[in-house]
Amino acid sequence: QVQLVESGGGLVRAGGSLRLSCTASGSISLNAMTWYRQVPGAPERQREWLATINSDESTDYADSVKGRFTISRDNAKNTVALQMNNLKSEDTAVYFCAYWPIFFPQQSAPPPGYWGQGTQVTVSS
Repeated sequence: QVQLVESGGGLVRAGGSLRLSCTASGSISLNAMTWYRQVPGAPERQREWLATINSDESTDYADSVKGRFTISRDNAKNTVALQMNNLKSEDTAVYFCAYWPIFFPQQSAPPPGYWGQGTQVTVSS
């Protein structure tokens, strides 16, 4: 099973930008990849879906980040990125990269074991 490691989180001022990266231990070229976030104190089941990039590189975004965040992938490097611009204080959260097993319905969040450990993003106002 492919392992995921996120990086790129940190502290940024409101209006600033960050680029998160997710590196996979193996090939993810056939998988839909996704980013979620979890605000401090919220349970895991309340993780918020942010963006998905499919194997054909089509993308989809939550309304809360549409126009500010961009998801991309580099299959040659087994990486997925999330470019975050015009950050707001409400974007403060732990950000998780995840993927769906092939043929797994995307109506549900990826199953356990298909997630990275997360990276903290803090936006100061």
